[in-house]
Amino acid sequence: MSNKFENSKNNDDSNDDLTCTDLLSADKVLLIPFKIPPGDHKLQYQYWLWFSRRNPGRTPQVQSYDQNLKLIGRFGSVEQFWAIYSHLVRPSELQCLSDFHLFKVGIKPMWEDEANERGGKWIVRLRKGLASRCWENLVLAMLGEQFMVGEEICGAVVSIRFQEDIISVWNKSASDQATTNRIRDTLRRVLNLPPNTILEYKTHNDSLKDNFSFRNADILPVSRIK
Repeated sequence: MSNKFENSKNNDDSNDDLTCTDLLSADKVLLIPFKIPPGDHKLQYQYWLWFSRRNPGRTPQVQSYDQNLKLIGRFGSVEQFWAIYSHLVRPSELQCLSDFHLFKVGIKPMWEDEANERGGKWIVRLRKGLASRCWENLVLAMLGEQFMVGEEICGAVVSIRFQEDIISVWNKSASDQATTNRIRDTLRRVLNLPPNTILEYKTHNDSLKDNFSFRNADILPVSRIK
């Protein structure tokens, strides 16, 4: 893709001046006046969408992770969401080691963020070619409040890798088993996953200890999506 983040279908500037903001400036973004046009279909929460890509062969460190995260845009209505989403390249078309991060506004896509630090994430590993469809289904389910767990959902990530692609849903309370199980069951339903799909859960505290997002997660006794 010719564009600098490889995430836009063209150089349309409709995503306003939030585009290209990095994580270090995220707090300043929160100070920018944000309006939802009259007549728009307002979402229950406002969201911001991030993009990141790292170089192969490097273990991501906190500093480089901060530098790689770029804010694509912010939205609070169905119309604002589609204005951004319709210009994005689909996940399956991204280069490897690229990620989209969709989080509620004010929650940074980092393990250390106050909203995330006591939580964790459900992980679904997909064979190549399924990421775009699954990501769209997940995003629409999040925006439509299909998980029905109140404020427990922090965000979601789609990660494009060499051998497989990975979708993860982040929640606030890793210790709340009933809530995390409800998220798991809803995730299975909205992605239309076969009963034998692998679902893994990893706390952000464990990720901080081993410095890996997806390794060493707890695996349920099911097999990978086919």
